[in-house]
Amino acid sequence: MSGHSKWSTIKRKKGANDAKRGKLFTKIIKEITVAASEGGMEIESNPRLRSAVQNAKGMNMPKDTIQRAINKAGKDSSSFMELSFEGKLPFGILVFVDSLTDNRNRTVSNVRSIFTKRGGELGTNGSLSYMFDRKGIISIEKGDMDPDEFELELIDAGVEEIELEEGMFMITTPMEEFHNVQMKLQEMGLEPLSAELQRIPNDTIDLTTEQGIQIMKIIEEFEDDDDVQSVWHNLEVTDEVSEAME
Repeated sequence: MSGHSKWSTIKRKKGANDAKRGKLFTKIIKEITVAASEGGMEIESNPRLRSAVQNAKGMNMPKDTIQRAINKAGKDSSSFMELSFEGKLPFGILVFVDSLTDNRNRTVSNVRSIFTKRGGELGTNGSLSYMFDRKGIISIEKGDMDPDEFELELIDAGVEEIELEEGMFMITTPMEEFHNVQMKLQEMGLEPLSAELQRIPNDTIDLTTEQGIQIMKIIEEFEDDDDVQSVWHNLEVTDEVSEAME
């Protein structure tokens, strides 16, 4: 489940138009700056910063842009706060919205407005936590690597699952082993396209294509907000829905 739904997200990100790409760059830059401010500017000793930089490289962000974002740590990041929202969308879809904001009232108002306008309901923090697990999700190009040998190399590092889809290894790890797996990949000389802690639903919900598209449009509305970093949900994203959103 996790590999399929997350691969759909990655395909949409890789195919983003210039406007979407620019917005993604802005969100990644913000994450890099906050991560460097909180955990230090050394990539090797800061797991959150390492993940942010890997994601930036996966989006082909220029090295000097990445370095400028790191150098801004402690200057532009001191006023940012992390806020998470939990709620329900139509058809019983559950959603988490994670944000980095310098204006709490603005972000709360914007997120609440989307829930209300789109027939959803904003819940209380913690009300949906039991429905999702925090796991590390790492994507890496297969290249000419043998899948069996690759899995054997990683098994002792704490990998939970490895799926191969369209030339990509999608690696799932427990949250506690996320750092160890990243370090193992580095030892192997491999550079992930993306690496992040995600909220993975325990169960997903299948909808009709029309309903799925309706939900994904709401998800995109959340994602288009400048303060929103990530949106997690329990919709099973089918190929038909994914293709319709490209």
